[in-house]
Amino acid sequence: MGEVVPLPTQEPAPEERPVLVVDFGGQYSQLIARRVRECRVYSELVHHTASPASVAARRPLALVLSGGPASVYAEGAPHMDPKLFELGVPVLGICYGMQLMAQELGGRVERTGASEFGRADVRAEEGTALFAGLPAEQITWMSHRDSVTAAPPGARVSAGSPSAPIAAFEDPDRGLYGVQFHPEVVNTEHGIEILKNFLYRVAHAPPAWTAAAVIEEETARIRPQVGRERVLCALSGGVDSAVAALLVHKAVGEQLTCVFVDHGLLRKDEAAQVVETFGRHFHVPLLHVDARERFLSRLAGVSDPEEKRKAIGEEFIRVFEEEARTLGDVRFLVQGTLYSDVIESGGSADGVAATIKSHHNVGGLPEVMDLELVEPLRMLFKDEVRRVGEELGLPEEMVWRHPFPGPGLAIRIVGEVTEERLETLREADAILLEEIRRAGLYRELWQCFAVLPAIRSVGVQGDERTYAYPIVVRAVTSEDAMTADWARLPYDVLETISSRIINEIPAVNRVALDLSSKPPATIEWE
Repeated sequence: MGEVVPLPTQEPAPEERPVLVVDFGGQYSQLIARRVRECRVYSELVHHTASPASVAARRPLALVLSGGPASVYAEGAPHMDPKLFELGVPVLGICYGMQLMAQELGGRVERTGASEFGRADVRAEEGTALFAGLPAEQITWMSHRDSVTAAPPGARVSAGSPSAPIAAFEDPDRGLYGVQFHPEVVNTEHGIEILKNFLYRVAHAPPAWTAAAVIEEETARIRPQVGRERVLCALSGGVDSAVAALLVHKAVGEQLTCVFVDHGLLRKDEAAQVVETFGRHFHVPLLHVDARERFLSRLAGVSDPEEKRKAIGEEFIRVFEEEARTLGDVRFLVQGTLYSDVIESGGSADGVAATIKSHHNVGGLPEVMDLELVEPLRMLFKDEVRRVGEELGLPEEMVWRHPFPGPGLAIRIVGEVTEERLETLREADAILLEEIRRAGLYRELWQCFAVLPAIRSVGVQGDERTYAYPIVVRAVTSEDAMTADWARLPYDVLETISSRIINEIPAVNRVALDLSSKPPATIEWE
């Protein structure tokens, strides 16, 4: 298979070496990376076209090949450079990844007519690495039409199902392992244990990636990046920007000044709450900038969601640049950008993901900026940010605040943003959150908010015809916002919410409930 690409000879500490998830377009690719991190081993996604040299430069402890929607033998199906199998690190193939491994290494993949979608009973063989210490009979989650009908030469079949006699194989001598099912989903009852067996027993990855380790690594990275320069932090009041601010303050101390921009797209009374909460819990200078008029003016006549996000992202940067010039000699801007923002914006260095929506702080940034970005959370998911926040001593009210998008209510108004529509949505959202908290449901939900489609519908109130806005209630449960399920809110709570919104807000005559999950929908409407 050609010349072997060796790993770099200078070995870093084990906890500094990632497990790289090679993405073949599978719907669970990001979830694999998250599950590896839950095992306290750092992981990242890389594109399947990544070169062996670029992968070797990352000094990975192991590779995990993701699932994917294609057939490995189909024309145009995603492939990877076979030299990746020769890097001298263990490789775990999942679903498509297992089939690709089999095909590339001399096995056989065919469509047998025995598809498996959903639950599948698998029997594991004794004396195997992936199934060590686990029951022989297991419930797994399958999603495949093709099957491996011959394992690669030298590989041992380690598990089978009634429809897929080769449901797993392994070749310990070459460090090659494959499973047809998806250990990363909760439906596979011993999935996390199988991943741990691969990470700990096979790859010898230390479970060292913790919140404390993240804090230590990021502060150590920020110091040389910033040096003695002054730094601004874009503070929104949410957990992301608050954790980013604390991390940078821990690294550079008095060099940091926080800036809170009221863009006029916040929820009811939110600006005052942010300033008050920040004052109680932080010892960092805070500038409060009232930019409501300029943002609303910039959004006038804009209804396309991508144009909204980019207009808001650029205006944010211009405000920060102006504040930086006022303070003098400010070079850096801190943002609470998350890994999920980067993935959805198509902004990862390896081009893993398609652009789902341009987050204002990633795809919405202007091409020309006076300030350099400092993004200490760029490789973290939301739940990881919360753990770091707790480690840093953030109060519970900030750590567990529901995510609120940087563009604010602008992307919860479907259509043009006007002052009238903003006020209507603010009032509806305030009622919704008040009732959710009163019912004790706030901590059970990932997000809960109101949406205002810029349309009107006919209603009747007091025997008279009305022509007013609808409000859509959006409530979801999730772990990291990469996937989400619609929340089953109690009917009596929904009844109270609907009644209050319609009776207390004259501009609304209808309340609807969004029953879609992500995918196929996104959590936010725009």
